[in-house]
Amino acid sequence: MKLIEYADRDMMMIDLADTLAGELKSCLLTHDRASFSVPGGTTPGPVFDTLSGVDLQWSRISVFLNDERWVPQDHARSNARLVRERLLVDKAVGADFLPFYDGSDQPETALPMLKARIDPLLPISVLLLGMGADLHTASLFPGADLLEKALSSDAPPVMALRADAAGEPRLTLTAPVLKGALSTHVVITGREKRDALEAGRHAPVVQAPVRTVLDTATVHWAE
Repeated sequence: MKLIEYADRDMMMIDLADTLAGELKSCLLTHDRASFSVPGGTTPGPVFDTLSGVDLQWSRISVFLNDERWVPQDHARSNARLVRERLLVDKAVGADFLPFYDGSDQPETALPMLKARIDPLLPISVLLLGMGADLHTASLFPGADLLEKALSSDAPPVMALRADAAGEPRLTLTAPVLKGALSTHVVITGREKRDALEAGRHAPVVQAPVRTVLDTATVHWAE
């Protein structure tokens, strides 16, 4: 794990956006397309704000989520809503976006379609993840009903999981997809998450699912 500490959050968000833009641009120099997987939640919003104004060939970039709450795309808790409002605007409006929610009653219904659409986008070119104080990343929550399967080396690329801490049912990318990304960044803020990360670095992966990516990830942290 590489850890980069920043003097303040604003500096971190700008620097991280620049890093992600540079990696996407480099990928497009040698590949027809790039895939960019992003988190929901509140932390990455400022990164998206900066990144959306960067002059990239966005029409050659496929954007999809790490995970999604099973709620409509206009719902306040929808990760897709955050991405549409904060990333897929300005210069990034032309990016190809793959939402997870399809309007069905249960997330399992969407799995065959998502697998078919995600498989051609793998390995992920650039992966940005968040992390909770409970050491979950994407929707790989400690205590989730199918966590061990989602962490296994033969897990399908996307699964439906349920956990008390998650609230709604979730769809999430699984460990093989996350571990297979060509470049991985984790963004966290606050002392609580930093302390949790340090405490969980050597915990069993079922207790600290973020460990799935830590060997190859760059972690960006600001107080």
